[in-house]
Order: sequence, then structure tokens, then C-alpha cells
Amino acid sequence: MLIACAVLCLVSAARMVQAQAQAAPTTEAPSLELAEKELRLGQFEATLKTLDSLSSTGALSARGAYLRGLAFYQQGNMVAAAQAFSEASRLNPKDLEVLKMEGASLYRSARAAEAIPLLENAGIASRENNVDPQYVLGLCYMDTARYDDARRAFAAQYRFAPESAPAYLLEARILLRRDLIELSAAAARHALELKSDIPGAHFILGQVALARANPQEAIQQFLAERALAPLEGAVYDRLGDAYIRAGDYAAAQQALDQAIILEPTLNIPYILLAKALLEEQAPWLAVPYLQHALDIDNKNSMAHALLGRAYRELGRREEAATELRTAARLQMPATPKRESTPER
Repeated sequence: MLIACAVLCLVSAARMVQAQAQAAPTTEAPSLELAEKELRLGQFEATLKTLDSLSSTGALSARGAYLRGLAFYQQGNMVAAAQAFSEASRLNPKDLEVLKMEGASLYRSARAAEAIPLLENAGIASRENNVDPQYVLGLCYMDTARYDDARRAFAAQYRFAPESAPAYLLEARILLRRDLIELSAAAARHALELKSDIPGAHFILGQVALARANPQEAIQQFLAERALAPLEGAVYDRLGDAYIRAGDYAAAQQALDQAIILEPTLNIPYILLAKALLEEQAPWLAVPYLQHALDIDNKNSMAHALLGRAYRELGRREEAATELRTAARLQMPATPKRESTPER
């Protein structure tokens, strides 16, 4: 009888432990649901407070740590975000989304080298939270001067073969965007070696020539691009700019007129056309183009400066002074704001 009672007690105790173990997650679930709701509503501080109250009763689960990381990430506190995602990854090493977000946080903390292995392992993660792991990985490779790896990462985004002409052209565009003009030119030339009629490569080489202050070379490259992409407005825009720098204002006007027909909503062709007209001593013709450019974007300092010049040449001194003051104000750098990291 005593043995039977002892067995019953042991069974009862085991069932109680099992019930407590099963019930433990449910005590966290309502708080996690609330934190997720607050996160979706953009209430990031409230999300963190909810998770803080939850962690005060014990360690956060992997999901809780992940939500904490997302809240910090959305606040721009990348150091705290990376720490939270690292904890979530420790608790659930197989979660690729957590790896991706930790890598993205590290990249945005200027720690690209540390981010690379995480993003490489998270390569098949989704684009959840509007973060593409391949794109961020490519940026990390760029930051660490691993340009071939960067090309492969960006090519994977577009499903290009990594050694194809489109892949090299994509690399050239990104390098040019980072003002790495020599590397950009080399990639664009390699794209042309692989596919001589690929659109876009001559355009990049033309922009590189402009950056090198070689307008004649730029003109040749833009003309070659025009032959491949005759309806691309940007080609005529850049061609007009190259003609202005070469002093051929009549050819510039023709190219910029063509750019305006193709891209009537862009302000740069109007500004460049006005510049060519001013160089030809025709300020009265330049004024309406500059006014239209400012109708498109009234914060363009070049348009205000050229309009001030046109007014001055027309003897409209007060209007000229107003436009030149506006141009100077727009060219002034904004007062830098001190970055602050929320402390928690």
C-alpha cells in the first residue's frame, strides 16, 4: 500500500512538472503578441518596454530577443540591434532571418567585415523587413574592397551569370556611384569585351570621361551609347553637358532639346540648355527654361544661380540679387545634428 501511494505521488509530481513546463510559454505569449502588435504599429519604445517587463520575469526567448532587435533597428540604434539579434541567434542558430538582420545591423554600424559571414550564411533568407541579404552582402563586399565578390552578390539579385556582361555592367554602375571611377571604367570595358553591343557601358565610360575632364572622349562614348539606346533621355542629357564643356553650344542645344522631348519632367536638361544659351549671350532665352526648371524643383541651387546670372545680364539687378542669395543659401551645408544612441 505504501509503495502504491509513493508511486501515485511520483506520478502526480511528474504530471505537475510537465504541466508547468507546458504552461511556461503561455505566460510569455500574451506579452510577445502585444510587443508584435506595438512593433507593427511603429510604437518601438512601447515594444521595448513590453519586452523589458517580460525579461524582468526571466530570460527572453529567441522570439523576444528578435523583436527587441527589430525595435532597436527601426529606431536606428544599430549597436543595440546587433546585440539583440546576436542573442536571438544564440538561442535559435538555425533562424536565417535573425542572421540576416544581425548582419544588416553590423553593416549599418560600419562593421562590414563582421557582417559578411552572417550574411553569407543567411543567403537564402527572405526579404522580410525590407532587407535583401544579397544586396547588403554586396555592399559589405564593396566596403571591404572585395569587388569580384560584390559583383557575384549583386548578380545573384538579378539572376545574372556572375561572369556575364550584365554582371560586369552592374558592378560598373555601383562602382561609379561610389566615385571609384577607374574601377568602374575597367568593369564597363570588360562588359563591352564580353558583349560589344550591351547598352549602358558606353554611357558609364562617358560619365567617367566627364569626371576626368575629357569632354571629347565623353562625346564619343555618348554618341556610341546613343547608337545602342536612341530613346534613352539620359544619353542626350549627358551628351549636351559634354558639348557644353567642349564649347560646342549649338550641338549642346540640339542634344538637350532631344533630352527634353524624351524626359520633359526632369529639370537638368532645362538647366543645361539655359547654360548653353547664356554662353551664347542669349539670357532672355535662358530665363523661361530656368523658371520651368524651378517649377519642377525650386531647391536646385544651380538653377537659381544661373537665373541670377541671366537677370543680371538683363539688368534686372534686384531679381538677380534675390536669386543669387537663394542659390548661396541652398549651397550652404545643413547644420550637422549630433547623433544620439538611445540608452537602455
